[in-house]
Amino acid sequence: MRRVLLFIPVVLAIILGLVLAAGIGKDTTTLESALIGKPMPEFQLADLRTPDTQLTNEVFKGQVSLLNVWGTWCPACRDEHPDLLWLARDKGVPIVGLNYKDNRSQAIEWLDTLGDPYSTNLYDPQGKLGFDLGVYGAPETFVVDRQGVIRYRHVGVVDEKVWEEVLGPLVRKYREES
Repeated sequence: MRRVLLFIPVVLAIILGLVLAAGIGKDTTTLESALIGKPMPEFQLADLRTPDTQLTNEVFKGQVSLLNVWGTWCPACRDEHPDLLWLARDKGVPIVGLNYKDNRSQAIEWLDTLGDPYSTNLYDPQGKLGFDLGVYGAPETFVVDRQGVIRYRHVGVVDEKVWEEVLGPLVRKYREES
């Protein structure tokens, strides 16, 4: 019996090692999403700055855009903010913000202080749309084509490298499609 008890920690260590080894080399910036290739979920959310204005998934129709999930509580969102400003200002990329599980006044103050890269900003204080999108946290960024179909999901900070290597080529590809 004592010999069996000695082997239990060894077996558990081997199992744990196999589980950890299976994750080595995997890209943590992409998460599988059941929504890739499907239309943006139906929603009706208030505009962040004008609460009386209700916005729907129609905001994604007619142009290729990014949907950026952000919150003032998110340190990585602050890190990517200058790059989002650069994309909106210098690259002309329409970015729809999804202010996720946040305080409206703090979010508006953040944008007034740091600059506002968003062409539209959806206010999702309960995280309903975030839930429908399968959002784990922030930042997350989706490429949405001109028909409002989700084409790609990026988890983590968007910076110049992510733009040049991943998001930019996708945006260009979907802009070229009619």
